[in-house]
Amino acid sequence: MTKLREIAYSRSGDKGDISNVCVFPYDDADYDRLRAALTVDVVREKYGALVTGDIVRYELPGTCGLNFVMYGALDGGVSISLRADPHGKSMQNLILDIDV
Repeated sequence: MTKLREIAYSRSGDKGDISNVCVFPYDDADYDRLRAALTVDVVREKYGALVTGDIVRYELPGTCGLNFVMYGALDGGVSISLRADPHGKSMQNLILDIDV
């Protein structure tokens, strides 16, 4: 097994109670491997109780990216959450810990 962070990087953002995490392989040749390994079920298992709503995966073949939009992921949003920085970079670091 390989940690995702060894073959890919990610970018993230948040708005309200929605977290957006996109994963890009360092080598475009790994795109199909990522598509097979990073299913919605795998991502849901990794985030566990942090995400209470739907997770939608968007494939971006032109950039070899996989974009995950996670609803109910920020405990109500940055301005009202009592969580210790679960936003942005923290959410993207969690996805890179997945074994692929």
